[in-house]
Amino acid sequence: MAAPEFVPVPPAVRPRSYSSPDHVPEGWLADRPADIAGRQPEGRGLGYQGPDQGYALVLAARFRGRLQLQPGEGEDDAIEGALNVALRRASLFGRAPVIHDLTVAFAIWGFLDPDPPADLVALRRPLFEGVGHPFHYGERRAIVDMVPEETLRLMPVDVQAAYPGRWQELLGLDG
Repeated sequence: MAAPEFVPVPPAVRPRSYSSPDHVPEGWLADRPADIAGRQPEGRGLGYQGPDQGYALVLAARFRGRLQLQPGEGEDDAIEGALNVALRRASLFGRAPVIHDLTVAFAIWGFLDPDPPADLVALRRPLFEGVGHPFHYGERRAIVDMVPEETLRLMPVDVQAAYPGRWQELLGLDG
């Protein structure tokens, strides 16, 4: 490390310089027994992987106090249920979550509508009840799996245009 000029250095001390190590280790290979070969596994209950998914929690916090909840619905439940839908949408595009992922998720389930259709509220109330609790992973997965991939690939303006008139179509309940 360099020293200021005013620090005396004995004349017998040679300045240090870089030198290669005597032994260079071999390169690392992913050959451990638990390493995943190829892409992440897909299947029932494994979720949808994507980069920087924790950022969705920051984005979801921006919706606190803005969600249109009906009597008997909890804000934490609505956020947790929609958050997982938003994460699936982001992973479909192979990117980190953005605000539009959450907007789509909340819009699909009618949480941005001050007067959502009564039959949508009747459907979502038991689905979202209690999913804010960490032990309800299976219930969260059920909410996410209800939303068809075609809906998640829609642009946010297309989702907002389809809601509320075609909310059953957005949730894959139209046929």
